[in-house]
Amino acid sequence: MRLEIVRERVAAAARRLAEEGLVLGSAGNVSERAGELVAVTPTGAMLERVMADDVVIVDLEGTLVEGAQAATSEIELHLGAYRRHGAGAVVHAHPPFGTALSCVLDEVPVVHYGMLALGGSVRVAPYATFGTPELATVTLDALEGRAAALMANHGAITLGADADAATETARLLEWACAVYWRAASLGTPRTLDDGQLQDVLDAVAARSYGGLQGPAR
Repeated sequence: MRLEIVRERVAAAARRLAEEGLVLGSAGNVSERAGELVAVTPTGAMLERVMADDVVIVDLEGTLVEGAQAATSEIELHLGAYRRHGAGAVVHAHPPFGTALSCVLDEVPVVHYGMLALGGSVRVAPYATFGTPELATVTLDALEGRAAALMANHGAITLGADADAATETARLLEWACAVYWRAASLGTPRTLDDGQLQDVLDAVAARSYGGLQGPAR
């Protein structure tokens, strides 16, 4: 795939995250893998203004290949998602509801069957300083078998086939976090058990729908 297309998709995803309030200023980053290279937003970039020419290219070891600036400080988190989880793209954002829940929960339970598209319940990775190997390690652990995770007192990470898909997953994650928040403000949220979730998957299969996967273990 041409790098120009990938760069444009990363830039468009960054701007959309800003437009939808999932990032504030430069607090977030986006990347997409293109073979042995990765297109990623640069460090300090204001995501609402990122254009394709601003997106830098690194190899899978993080060495700068193209671009006038260094890659995001969370580059090890992105590269780890490609190496360990086979992701096509990564979005790291600081969404309001998700970030708030990351300050009080260890896991967001499945309160709506749409969360099957995230892989099931959403784990919260333990707190670690931004941009550190420790943060990358605990976050990648939380992503095991999932398309999304929260990062304690920090934000969220989502994976996808490309930057568009990872952004859609980020939107779904924030929606699910908002549903949980609102339900919890009224009482103790009911959660869906494995049997109920399997019934959803059976119904999806029977109707030839797509976009959901089973609860990961």
